[in-house]
Amino acid sequence: MDDDQSTPPRLTRLTFHGPLSEARATRIIDRLAGTAPPGTVLDIGCGWGAFMLRLLEAVPGATGIGIDLNAEDTARGRADAERRGLAGRVAFVEESGVGTTLGPADLVVCLGAGHALTDQSPPDHIRAALDALRGLVTPHGRVLFGEGFWEHPPPPERLAAMWPDATADELPDLAGLVDLAVAAGFRPSWIETASAAEWEDFESGYQSDVEDWLAAHPGHHLAEETRTRLDAHRATWLRGYRGHLGMAYLTLTPVL
Repeated sequence: MDDDQSTPPRLTRLTFHGPLSEARATRIIDRLAGTAPPGTVLDIGCGWGAFMLRLLEAVPGATGIGIDLNAEDTARGRADAERRGLAGRVAFVEESGVGTTLGPADLVVCLGAGHALTDQSPPDHIRAALDALRGLVTPHGRVLFGEGFWEHPPPPERLAAMWPDATADELPDLAGLVDLAVAAGFRPSWIETASAAEWEDFESGYQSDVEDWLAAHPGHHLAEETRTRLDAHRATWLRGYRGHLGMAYLTLTPVL
């Protein structure tokens, strides 16, 4: 089949844009909604805002703002908010999080998007992101910070298979990540990390819709380019960061 009007889908089988399961998201939301539920939510690098929308459903009357530069993702978020009956309680803004004036909020969510808050390069980007988050949360609010760390120090051959210019010092270990949060003026009220199953579900979901499209459109003019892109990403995961890159979900409270 060769349909020049068809193009590869994008992330249609992902609920969240990261290694976060529905079960873990529900547990986190239950904690956040059950103790001092937020009145305002700010989601930095929100994508389509899946976590924020679920949180707003759990906290009647709360309002949210999601910030992201990807117009396709924010359009998906607006459509989902409409479908869930939340359109009047949430806004999606297409802008950078660097220097944003849309805070402060009772809950600031930043899941795998610390880079959206700073122009700093690794390894200084995490410290800068945490400093920015400290200024965006209300005094008695909370921050949900999802950030990468090294589960195991990657050897040179693994680093070479990761993203361009990957280095062993660009991420801390989990203890170092929590230390950075404390140094930025937070206390960690909950520390958890993505499981291997969550990573596999995310990475498989990241590509599965495009793999199915490719199987249905082998003669498409974009097929070769798409196949090359899929192969490169899969190799980066399986030969590079799999088993070494972790994702921490830290619930942080500001020190008064």
